[in-house]
Amino acid sequence: MLSKGLLHPDSSHDQGIFKDLTEHAICFETQSYHLKHLVGQPERFAKFSLKIKDFFLDFSRQRLDEHVFNSLIQLAKETKACQHFSDMAVGKLVNTTEQRAALHTGAREFSKHDLKVGNIDVSSEMDRVNREIKNFSLAVHQGTLKGSTGKCFTQAVVIGIGGSYLGCEFAFEALKQSIDPKIILHFLPNVDIDNFNSIIKKIDPETCLWIVISKSYTTTETMANLAQAQLFLKTHGLFPEDHLVTVTAKGSPGDDPLNPVLAAFHMFDFIGGRFSVTSAVGGVPLSLAFGFDSFERFLKGCHAMDIHALTAPESQNIPLVAALISIWNTFFLHYPAQAIIPYSSGLSKLPAHIQQLYMESIGKHASRDGQFLIQPAGSIIFGEPGTNAQHSFFQLAHQGPAFPIEFIGVVKPAYTGACAESKGVSNHQELWANMIAQTLALAIGKEDTVPAKSFDGNRPSSLILIKDLSPESLGNLLAFYEAKTVFEGFILGLNPFDQFGVELGKVLATDIRREIQLKNQSLKNKWTNELNYNFEHLEDAKKFYLDTLFKGSLE
Repeated sequence: MLSKGLLHPDSSHDQGIFKDLTEHAICFETQSYHLKHLVGQPERFAKFSLKIKDFFLDFSRQRLDEHVFNSLIQLAKETKACQHFSDMAVGKLVNTTEQRAALHTGAREFSKHDLKVGNIDVSSEMDRVNREIKNFSLAVHQGTLKGSTGKCFTQAVVIGIGGSYLGCEFAFEALKQSIDPKIILHFLPNVDIDNFNSIIKKIDPETCLWIVISKSYTTTETMANLAQAQLFLKTHGLFPEDHLVTVTAKGSPGDDPLNPVLAAFHMFDFIGGRFSVTSAVGGVPLSLAFGFDSFERFLKGCHAMDIHALTAPESQNIPLVAALISIWNTFFLHYPAQAIIPYSSGLSKLPAHIQQLYMESIGKHASRDGQFLIQPAGSIIFGEPGTNAQHSFFQLAHQGPAFPIEFIGVVKPAYTGACAESKGVSNHQELWANMIAQTLALAIGKEDTVPAKSFDGNRPSSLILIKDLSPESLGNLLAFYEAKTVFEGFILGLNPFDQFGVELGKVLATDIRREIQLKNQSLKNKWTNELNYNFEHLEDAKKFYLDTLFKGSLE
């Protein structure tokens, strides 16, 4: 039985933990609770940091004290967060609105536990798909699978949007820092024809695979880009079936023998798109890029964090504690946004992935049993690698409206060559000097009689450290953010696995698409009465935009 959660309208908000946290949050408006005083307290760092093998979380510069921390842990217990996470990991129905399990952890389950969803043996199916991925990627690397003209594949374009590419792109950009790709990946998510144009300038049509990722094989943007890719292949005298690979649901149009492709791999309803990096969605591209062994190491890194999230007690559970801090910052300290700043260019695509993972999962106004929450959930997630971010928006971070920041540091860089020194330090040391300094400056601030040079401080941050950019460390990091997001959803009392909020725009786009389709038909069939079809009957805004589209000019 799922607990109601913090934001459920029937929860007791005038008593208990909610009341306690609300009242204690008022204390943090006083000067005595300023971070410049808190961070100097004895053993503050030891009390407010957590570590497991090769992963470290320092939250000593968050605006909380032992009372708040203990109350948050009690909140996790009262909302049964760990029990719900355990239920999720054994395949129980936790996606209540869609009547599905949410078993992304099953994609990297190395404990060999029996996992079943309905009649599906999850462990067996994952093993089957992974064997197929391993054999396929090996055949491509060895040159036994080739394109239409007999040339070996050297590149691949991933056609997919949202969860069908964001996590995979993050992992590819990070892994290529330490592992040389065997196949170079490009990503084609946007239906914008100029996204396609930028891709085809980088590839050799004869040596390029096209990996189409869509569970239903009906996603509008993906199908439009697939049609464009097929036209491109045919224009170059190539057979699409020799260059197309699909990752899709069993029995979908992309898994139809009547529409042959080079290979088809299955994805499943019980793994949502934004949680699908460790399924075939990430497995096929990443195994092609780095070999299946590297992908398997990535899975094992995820599994290690999954086990920690499942077994650690609440006060020692790193993703759970991070979720509780997010809840404290959002619903009690009322910060509307949070930044993710990785001090590693290899992690440059991480903020975009977490943006979707978190905002699509937690950005809800309905409880999991279908009632309106007492207030909408979630916050705005954005980010940029450090030190780039320091020269982009840290002016606002220090002197504008405050927002919490998660800094991410990589202990060992991928670069192993000779290192120059500037001002007596290497580049990596300079990077860390800036990262550490920013966390302190945000917390402590600086007084100055000149307002422009004064910094009020008291701006919260956490610091996450991972060992390196190895597959294992990146798996740790990915699974941390997945678990953090899921824990937060369970505690708040919403369903972190559905995404009905993305549907309304799609419905409205269908109507507008129909108008454009009719106009296209009238232009093709000039001898019919359809020639007179125009946009006059539409309201002014739609008419202006569609007229401008067909004119190709703002004149």
